[in-house]
Amino acid sequence: MATKVIIQNPINGLTKNGYFGFSWTYLFFGGFVPLCRGEIGIGCLHILLSFVTCGISNLIFSFLYNKQYMTRMLEKGYVLKDSEGVMNAARMKLGIAKV
Repeated sequence: MATKVIIQNPINGLTKNGYFGFSWTYLFFGGFVPLCRGEIGIGCLHILLSFVTCGISNLIFSFLYNKQYMTRMLEKGYVLKDSEGVMNAARMKLGIAKV
């Protein structure tokens, strides 16, 4: 089950919801999840992979997508902005050190 964590870009103050853990949404909707989150190229690639693998890739990416998404957002400069307990759980699950 995915857990929501709030992330924020410190430069412009833009706040988004990030998730960590298993993605039921991705399991059922596949590559449309990245499309809805604004990742057009990744969404198209995942839809193509789903088509080629007859949907098996959706099962695999359900375990991986949220961590990959959060890693990309953190690399873009977003930081965790939630309660300390949620941020600690996210750090542990994502494998990032407390700064």
